[in-house]
Amino acid sequence: MRTLLKNSAIALVLLAGVTTYAQKDNRSIDNFREPDKRGINVFEAPKDTLTTFENVRVRIGGSSTIQFQALDHSNLNPSITVDGVTSNPYQLKEIGSNFNLATANLDLDVALYDGVRMHLRTYLSSRHHPEPYVKGGYFQIDKLEFIKPGFLEDVMKYTTIKIGHMENNYGDAHFRRSDNAQAIYNPFVGNLIMDAFTTEVGAELLVRKNGFIGMVGMANGKLNQSINKTGDGSTGGASLLAKLGYDKQINSDLRFRLTGSLYNTGYVQNSYLYSADRAGSRYYGVMIPATAAADNFRSGRYDPGFKNQITAFMINPFVKYKGLEFFGTIETTSGKSNVELEDRKANQFSGELVYRFGNDENFYIGSRYNKVDSEDLSGSDVEISRFQIAGGWFMTKNILMKVEYVNQKYDGYKANSNFADGKFNGLMAEAVISF
Repeated sequence: MRTLLKNSAIALVLLAGVTTYAQKDNRSIDNFREPDKRGINVFEAPKDTLTTFENVRVRIGGSSTIQFQALDHSNLNPSITVDGVTSNPYQLKEIGSNFNLATANLDLDVALYDGVRMHLRTYLSSRHHPEPYVKGGYFQIDKLEFIKPGFLEDVMKYTTIKIGHMENNYGDAHFRRSDNAQAIYNPFVGNLIMDAFTTEVGAELLVRKNGFIGMVGMANGKLNQSINKTGDGSTGGASLLAKLGYDKQINSDLRFRLTGSLYNTGYVQNSYLYSADRAGSRYYGVMIPATAAADNFRSGRYDPGFKNQITAFMINPFVKYKGLEFFGTIETTSGKSNVELEDRKANQFSGELVYRFGNDENFYIGSRYNKVDSEDLSGSDVEISRFQIAGGWFMTKNILMKVEYVNQKYDGYKANSNFADGKFNGLMAEAVISF
């Protein structure tokens, strides 16, 4: 408790300092995705050959969120009689309506040199960790002036290099998801059911020219870094990432983007592509058995349980015409657990339609349908579907209030499961501050 209070006090002092700093200097830094309303529908950080660099400059930012949850859940809830005693081992925990944990991020973005910057994100509080811990960080290189003036400038006009222990650029959905307290880019409260997100040590090379996008990357395939050797005498495998796409502002009213992405691993000890988000799900306590010893911080999500040799493809179309936008996800992935011999498959589909209106599009309404069908580790073919309706109001460019109705259903699970004929539904409200 004493440590938690100390950390909370430090966080308050830092955030108070950020507020003072923001009032004195509201300039941005080069090649940077703004953490407020201006960053919505920005995917990779923008590329600009102009520079404002004079000296090393530190931008301190952060975000904070809190939700009010009013959800109900239920399942088949079978009764089992053993030695004359009747029990319900799959009965769900009772949940009610109240506030969830307030979460907070601290961001450090540093212009180190002309065309070189650093990013570091720390989760000050999250559902899974009461103590602050570093999510990850990276160097972003948009110029090679530190080697010598003008070095490969014709190449670097179109090229961005990222190196670090960082969020992998697999797919486009991760640019719209809530990252712990950074939830201002997400028009909804929850992320996708099968939430592709992981942080690994690696490097990415991104090229953008005339609307065309190409990216290749390599990472070490590890969420938790280790130098221990495995049974084959190595310290593990690697991940390959690739992305191809096109992104163009056709005219003042119409923008079109389409990308296809690949994530592939060789042998790794454990792959965390669908379970790496240590911040946790927005839907607290749903579908958790009453007999569970602890809360499952990923409640409401689905992890197919692939651990080795994952191959995943994601296609993401994005169209924005005036205030109306569509974003889609088509994903297929395959792999196996550490005890399986044959690959299994899981597929995900999602479509979200959002209409932004009012002065500077300060209001929006939207809906999303998300479906996963998977050859589950249990041996069953399961299907999970979610429908969401949301609305939001940007009180300022840094403050967002949003409300969501969510309805999620589970099909195909056997009776000896807490997910058998399971469902949860109800209302969520979320307040977001990001600067």
